[in-house]
Amino acid sequence: MKNCFFVLVLLTSLKFLDASAQTVLTDKEKNDGWKLLFDGTTTLGWRAYGSDKIGDAWKVKDGALYLDVSKNENGTSLAAGDIITEKEYENFDLMLEWKISGCGNSGIMFNVVESTENDRTYYTGPEVQVLDNTCHPDAKIIKHRAGDLYDLISSSKETVKAVGEWNKVRIVSNKGTLEIWLNGTMVVHTQMHTPEWGALVKGSKFKDMKDFGKATKGHIALQDHGNGVWFRNIKIKELK
Repeated sequence: MKNCFFVLVLLTSLKFLDASAQTVLTDKEKNDGWKLLFDGTTTLGWRAYGSDKIGDAWKVKDGALYLDVSKNENGTSLAAGDIITEKEYENFDLMLEWKISGCGNSGIMFNVVESTENDRTYYTGPEVQVLDNTCHPDAKIIKHRAGDLYDLISSSKETVKAVGEWNKVRIVSNKGTLEIWLNGTMVVHTQMHTPEWGALVKGSKFKDMKDFGKATKGHIALQDHGNGVWFRNIKIKELK
């Protein structure tokens, strides 16, 4: 019985260390200019798009920021919506991890411009797709699969992990050059704000959104697509 107690304590400690390890920068990272966008315990630094508060459905547990899609006793859902960073970013290196619920859908957007004219994050900000490729309907659509630059560019290689596993994504946006990395592989590389970029937008579902993909600076956004999704180890380095 005593041995079982010590094993339980050890496992609990390891779980705590695993969660806390996701939200700590090393000295080298600090010296290199990295900053945390999520502290692992609170939702500080994030708010709902178009609001000064964050929806109650966005919660923190075990070092992860997640969307709680469970229902209340009366059958209603908690207030959620897409969330954005309080700060805007121009040239940056963004790293984070995500995992999705079964048949789930979400996304990570950048260069999101908040305005009364554009009342949705995706009206301005390009999206890196977060998806369960095995059963979500979007997985059958080219340029809608996990790691794709949503509806614009397909991943060069599929590197997404199974549902329930953490995926490491990296988004580098630097003076118009865009790189998307998924689990250590660069899957998208393109140049934004060029005639070719404009042609991509015109050939997409965003063609009638006059401000889509035009900004060179904006908020980072995490999408509420109505499915359970988890994010952790969110950090950014501003590039000069």
